[in-house]
Amino acid sequence: MPEVKRADYTLLSYFAILLVFGLIMLASASSAVGHERFADAYFFIKRQMLLGILPGIFLFFFFSKFPYQKLRQLSLPFFIFSIILLLLIFIPGIGSSFGTVNRSWLSLFGFSFQPAELVKLALIIYLSALLVNKGKELLKFKNGFLTILGIGGIPLVLVAMQPDIGTLAILFVIIFSLLFIAGAKWSHIISLAGVGIAAFVILIIIAPYRLARLTTFLHPELDPQGIGYHINQAFLAIGSGGMFGQGYGHSLQKFQYLPEVAADSIYAVIAEEMGFIFAIGLIILLYLIAVRGFALAKKTSDHFGKLLVSGIIIWFTAQSFLNIGAMVGILPITGVPLPFVSHGGSALAIAMGAVGILMNVSKQVEL
Repeated sequence: MPEVKRADYTLLSYFAILLVFGLIMLASASSAVGHERFADAYFFIKRQMLLGILPGIFLFFFFSKFPYQKLRQLSLPFFIFSIILLLLIFIPGIGSSFGTVNRSWLSLFGFSFQPAELVKLALIIYLSALLVNKGKELLKFKNGFLTILGIGGIPLVLVAMQPDIGTLAILFVIIFSLLFIAGAKWSHIISLAGVGIAAFVILIIIAPYRLARLTTFLHPELDPQGIGYHINQAFLAIGSGGMFGQGYGHSLQKFQYLPEVAADSIYAVIAEEMGFIFAIGLIILLYLIAVRGFALAKKTSDHFGKLLVSGIIIWFTAQSFLNIGAMVGILPITGVPLPFVSHGGSALAIAMGAVGILMNVSKQVEL
């Protein structure tokens, strides 16, 4: 049994700064829409505290104290539970789209949450355990690589049926990365990459609105009042922020111009109010989290712990890249939130639980 050391407080401090900054910016970004929809400028920040921070603190301390090696034994029931929640989405009266094209929400007992957020963590834990159990069998195509891909493909299919392309991309990146880190054959990895690209092309072709989003991504000047409205408003917000910003609370785009200011588009509000320096500073902070997280994974001698840490850091990094990349125009808009910053109680609570796992693993490592 490795000697128990102190948790990685440097990594924890990075997450704490990100969380506090996210709450401060959410309070500003959501004030206009909160007042307009609910007559309460602090509606979204209150929900974030009640449904995200409070359960998130509980999950953080639970997972930071619960021996992470035992997650290996519980990984299958946890994964099955998350899949059941995904299936419930398709039951009328329980699943909801909340005005979007994606049927990705569960509404139970007056509360709503996205099971896909839980699936991300459950998939990381289960695949990490499965890859450790398979060992060198992973090098075999049928009994190793294909078996793991088939199991990991279950949530991919269910998320694609919602359809939620942003979450689908994140889950695919998690599976692809964990297989690579676990030592799968290069030929298998390259084949998976080809299949993934082909699948995304097909998903874009079969849905006209996705093809329109891709066209807008390539030519944002087209249809500025239609399908290109979101990205053009984001460009206006980021561009008007300049070097030092309009000042905290002084965004104009958040007043019914920029869609989803509390969720997908919050980075554009950050750039508008706080300017280029803070916008770049946030990216640097995310970079520091990724570097520190991968350093932790590299020094973790336990293979299960190494895969757990890698999967969680890849999840946060990939999702942040998709969100920010869409706002600055280097990626199509997929509708994924910015971790620890965007509004979303269930997403924040589960992410904080994942940070608890990182702290748990870090107690076994000397960084």
